[in-house]
Amino acid sequence: MAALKSNLHIRSNSLPSKSHPLIEECNDHLIGLGASLATSTSSSSSSIAHQLNGLVDLHLCVEKLLQLPLTQHAISQGRQEKWVDELVDGSLRLLDMCSAAKDAILHTKECARDIQSTMRRKVSLESEIRKYSASRKVVKKAIQKALKSVKGVESKNSASPSTKDSDIATLVSVLRKVEAVTLSAFESLLSFISGPKTHSKLGGWSLVSKLVQSKRFGCHEDVANEFAKVDDVLLSQETNKANQAMLELKNLEMCVQDYEEKLESLFRRLIKTRVSLLNIHNN
Repeated sequence: MAALKSNLHIRSNSLPSKSHPLIEECNDHLIGLGASLATSTSSSSSSIAHQLNGLVDLHLCVEKLLQLPLTQHAISQGRQEKWVDELVDGSLRLLDMCSAAKDAILHTKECARDIQSTMRRKVSLESEIRKYSASRKVVKKAIQKALKSVKGVESKNSASPSTKDSDIATLVSVLRKVEAVTLSAFESLLSFISGPKTHSKLGGWSLVSKLVQSKRFGCHEDVANEFAKVDDVLLSQETNKANQAMLELKNLEMCVQDYEEKLESLFRRLIKTRVSLLNIHNN
């Protein structure tokens, strides 16, 4: 944490520096999210929800930061530099990851509701379970594709502002950290949706360990989550688990509803950020 604050120290007052409230606020959100991600050995629905709330707050702060005239001037002046293109490309990566999460949630919600409807009618579940199994395979495949698409991104993001102005360098650094932490949080969410057997660390995004120096707590065993519990009870091929299946499906539905609302709010923030960056870049 001390190293992070040292890196964000700014001497000049020409741009929104560390002394600017919005930079400090962004740093606070980054450290909080970094702590949440770094200390979680096994995710729970509540920890994922907490991280999504943190992302919404972080990107609201970024949105305000991009509205500052001096921030807009800095990005506009650097429009011919690679770091500006990286920020614009990064905004699209975040939207793609958020869209992947939204699609996975929507797909899961529809299938869960279909099964609950079938169970209430007390008819054979065999065909619905086959549909659910096929749906989960589609969701997991899409999640793996989304995670794979951002592997190695960090190695490509090497361009730095050509200016010697430390204010601009700090601004770029903060926005890069925002992207890195957001991608890490999306990784955590997508892995949670996919299930405990499908963890796939984003190759280049090890920023969280740099943001917060902390030990990991808790056991190292995967903890069954709402998605995994429904998988287990529906795909176990046991016929006497109707009540348990209904309970797990209801828990999953509440979890999915919560995530859906938070992701929609976050998606709107990410769109505004991308539009702001494009407008600054093109004007």
